[in-house]
Amino acid sequence: MSPSRPTTRAVLECAAAGERLSPREARLLFDEASLIDLGMAADAVRRRLHPEPIVTYIVDRNINYTNVCVTKCSFCAFYRLPGDTVEGYLHPREVLYGKIDETLALGGTGILLQGGHHPTLPLEWYEDLLSSFRDRYPTLHIHAFSPPEIQHIVHVSKRPLEEVLERLKRAGLDSIPGGGAEILVDSVRDRIAPLKIGTEPWLAVMDCAHRLGIPSTITMMFGHVESLDDRVEHLVRVRDQQDRTGGFTAFIAWTYKPGHTEMGGRETTSADYLRTQAIARLFIDNILNIQSSWVTQGTEIGQIALRYGANDMGSVMIEENVVRSAGNTFCTTQEELERLITEAGYHPRRRDTLYRLVDPREFPPRGPSRPAASLRQPVWKISRVDTEARA
Repeated sequence: MSPSRPTTRAVLECAAAGERLSPREARLLFDEASLIDLGMAADAVRRRLHPEPIVTYIVDRNINYTNVCVTKCSFCAFYRLPGDTVEGYLHPREVLYGKIDETLALGGTGILLQGGHHPTLPLEWYEDLLSSFRDRYPTLHIHAFSPPEIQHIVHVSKRPLEEVLERLKRAGLDSIPGGGAEILVDSVRDRIAPLKIGTEPWLAVMDCAHRLGIPSTITMMFGHVESLDDRVEHLVRVRDQQDRTGGFTAFIAWTYKPGHTEMGGRETTSADYLRTQAIARLFIDNILNIQSSWVTQGTEIGQIALRYGANDMGSVMIEENVVRSAGNTFCTTQEELERLITEAGYHPRRRDTLYRLVDPREFPPRGPSRPAASLRQPVWKISRVDTEARA
């Protein structure tokens, strides 16, 4: 792509300096900004928000307690319908305990627990499971149950959303993963997952959880049937919700993997992934952390994503089943993640689920020390174009 036009470069400059972008400006960046300029601007925002030269990662495990699901999402290769006695499963507690024991032995600090929309499990089943984890592993961070799962529990139990969340929290729920967001535009959701909850019920879970003191992540799965306008609308929904409650700890974008799915189609490009992540970093100015998606893109693109706004490499992924079901087999180790981070010019640091550093290692200073930049301090200039020319 040719260099960005002056008006587009002015938008990038303002975003890099901390000015909030409009949806129209985000759409302009999708259309006209060069990939290199987007990377430079997103990297400037990342350095402004994270002035120390470190990249974090976590040692944890994605545990899927069941693959039995009634929603039949067309993009999903993981689910099995109720009654499938060959490939459908609901893990007994002993299996889950074994997975947690292995995770802790490998230095893990928490688990990500998700499953399908099982048609018969009552709220009490989830409470008992969480309580057993809390009693057996008192220091384990339990990051569990995406908003669609929670709304499914609400539906099965016929209890109010706030009551369900309060009871899960009392039982041991520490935070909520941002799965099931896909694209937060109902016209898209109706095409790819008509039996799954819509945008407002999804956001209602996060709104209620944040107000109850339960933090969460937020995701975006793109590269299927959505338009660029739909991607921008998703980012708007995310930013608006964060303005209201401030409970999102990180934004994670990944690309649709078509293998073995009903929807099929072609996978989008790595350039599209980097472009979308960079624009997300520029637009979502109120979420501190952006996670690189090496799980869907591979470790090399995951490393490059550190120069496109990401400050975190995500999980070592001791176990991952959903993306793997679509034919994706990228995997890594703690040693390889640290090598990738180091070769990208950063210092690797291990964190917990809430992005608190747990690695006591100190890293050497790199050049003269510099004060932390304010949220409005420009750290990058790509042109001297008057920003009023953006109209």
